[in-house]
Order: sequence, then C-alpha cells, then structure tokens
Amino acid sequence: MRKLISILGLSLLLINISAQSTKKDSTKTNKEDKNLRFSILGGPGYTPDFGVLIGGSALFTFRTDPSNIELKRSVVPVAFAITFTGGLNLTSRPQLFYNNDRFRIFGQFSYRNTLDNYSGVGYETNKHRPRGSETTEFRNFGGQFNPIFLFKVKETNLFVGPLIDITYDRMSEISAGILADENYLEQGGDDDGLSFLNSGLGLNVSYDTRDIPANAYSGVLFDLKYTCYAKALGSDQVFSNLTLEYRHFMTLDFLGERKSFGWMVQSKNSFGDVPISRLAFVGSPFDLRGYYMGQYRDNSGHLAMVEYRNMFNSEKENLVGK
Repeated sequence: MRKLISILGLSLLLINISAQSTKKDSTKTNKEDKNLRFSILGGPGYTPDFGVLIGGSALFTFRTDPSNIELKRSVVPVAFAITFTGGLNLTSRPQLFYNNDRFRIFGQFSYRNTLDNYSGVGYETNKHRPRGSETTEFRNFGGQFNPIFLFKVKETNLFVGPLIDITYDRMSEISAGILADENYLEQGGDDDGLSFLNSGLGLNVSYDTRDIPANAYSGVLFDLKYTCYAKALGSDQVFSNLTLEYRHFMTLDFLGERKSFGWMVQSKNSFGDVPISRLAFVGSPFDLRGYYMGQYRDNSGHLAMVEYRNMFNSEKENLVGK
C-alpha cells in the first residue's frame, strides 16, 4: 500500500476554553465542582485528502449525574472541515454514560459535502489506479445517523444492545475514470451519478475493561457489531456488515506518569448486494491515518495498529474521563 506523507497541520488559532474557573487563586475543589468542561481547537491546515482547509474541533465532557463522582465522564467530540474546493465535513462520535454506567449511548453522526476520490474495488485495482480529477474524483454528499444503545449485563464488563444505522450516499460530478469502472456501472451509475439510502438494524456486543473509554490508559475492549440492511427497513440494497475489533492498553509507569502503550486489531466484512460507498475500507481518522481516505475498499478489510501515547497536559483534573 502506498504510504502518505504525514498530515501537516498549520494552526494559527488555538483556543483552549475551560468551564473551570480561570482565576489563579481558584482551589482544586472549585475546579472539580464544574461539571461541564470543554475545549476548542481550530485554524487553517492541509491534508492530502482535502487539500487546504479551515478545520476545527470541540470536546465537551461532563457527568450525566454530577452527584456521582464514580460515574465515567461522558464525552461529545465535534469536528469540522471547510475545504477551499467548496466542501464541508462535520462529524461527532459521542460516548454517554448513564445510571452508574449500566446504560451507554455511543454512535456516529456525520454530514459531508466534499470532493472525494473512488479508486475502485479490490486491492490491485485500488493500488494501480492513479488519483486525479480525471480518474477518481467525484463529489461526495451524504450523512450518517448511527446511535448505539448498550446495556450492562449484570455485574460484568459485558455490554449488549441494539444499534440503528441510516446513511445516505450520493456520488455526483463523476470523473471519466469512474464512468469506466465496472463496479460503478453495475450498480447503476451513470453521468448523473449514483445514490444509495441504507437503513439497517443491528446488534453490538462489547466487553470493556478500559479505565477511560474515550482516552484509555489500561484495559481491553472486544467489540462486535453486526448490522443488517433490508428493503423492509427502507434500504435500497440488501446487505449486512460485520465488524470485529480488539483494543489493548497498558500504562508505562517506568517511563513516567500518563504514558501508555496500546494496540488494535480490526476486521471489517460486508456481505450481500453492498453499495460501493458502504464497502469495507481502510484509511480514515478512526483507523490507519497514513493512507488516502477510502482508497482501499473491498468486501473485507483487516488492519492492525500499535501506538505509544504521551499526555502533555500538566493538570490531571483536566483529563478526559477524570
């Protein structure tokens, strides 16, 4: 696979706003009394996927029950990118904890209207197809509504619950290279583009011992998601997705405080009459970040990643999940 140059970010605007008191003489107790905390980061930048852009993110963290200091803090991250080619990408992946962590609401919610690239289906096709305005480019419009409801199984670390996934994908402004792609043509694509409405229900089974799910230092996660899309649910195509994921984290106390090591293995699999926009792919902000987004896609995709993490924040009470 073709490695990319690491993403270069140039930030001219850095805002770090905290709901905690900013007075120098504020006590630690006063800081801890503030339930809602948030920070904002933004400015101009550049990515290989979108080119020059204005990007930003906000992170909100709070306890759904402020009186329960043992309850994990809920996290609502929001990220956006406005591209100079006329596009907008907006994403949020909340993690909400309720009822002494007996009930969780996770999920992903997104909106996009950007120039994108489709390199075909299959590793060899993706690898050898040149990327450009005449070969792979199109306008990607759509969104996703994907809430996940997890219920704790008795006094264990096992969570089980249903999920909903509704997505809309529209490909337009099609380049000549995509018009010659057999998979695009087989699914009904033409000069005007191609669109899919996908509506599915599924099951999520999660075994989670992480200390802080949003920013883990120790523990493991085994996660299984199975989603079935059917015409009876309003879906244009009939297919299913199965995702398996294992994450493991451990602290590196011998190197100092808040240093950790983690690894992840993930398997994405699609079955049935799968829209090309919903095939398993590698390369996103949530898996391998060194590849063009969605360049490699097929009925299945598998990846592994290792990370060393170092926290530079000097105030422990400001950490996500604390």
